[in-house]
Amino acid sequence: MEGRRTEPRGALVRPYAVTRGRTEPRQDITLEAVLSASATAVAESRFAGHDKHRIARICEGRAQSLAEIAAYTRMPLGVTRVLVADMVAEGLLTLHTAAPTMGFVERMNLLGRVLSGLREL
Repeated sequence: MEGRRTEPRGALVRPYAVTRGRTEPRQDITLEAVLSASATAVAESRFAGHDKHRIARICEGRAQSLAEIAAYTRMPLGVTRVLVADMVAEGLLTLHTAAPTMGFVERMNLLGRVLSGLREL
């Protein structure tokens, strides 16, 4: 493993310790949810703990999905989801939604219109 950078805390800190034993996030955030952090939020996150500050830095200047954040931090997805939900509630991250919440029928109608538009091209 020459040249590979490892996080020294990784072997020492159990995932449940990072979330203080919580396994459920404050709000449901999907894997593809897109999150961003402002420069001000990154500065404020320094006082929220190492992991939250690292997540904020990842999301500064470029929006990231929840799945990408988990991959970049090398934390389990469940732990990342809890931390990200906390950060959204604390105003350290902004959650962006790609589309309004729709029911099945509305989504199928939208997909049908997109397909028709593509066929016309």
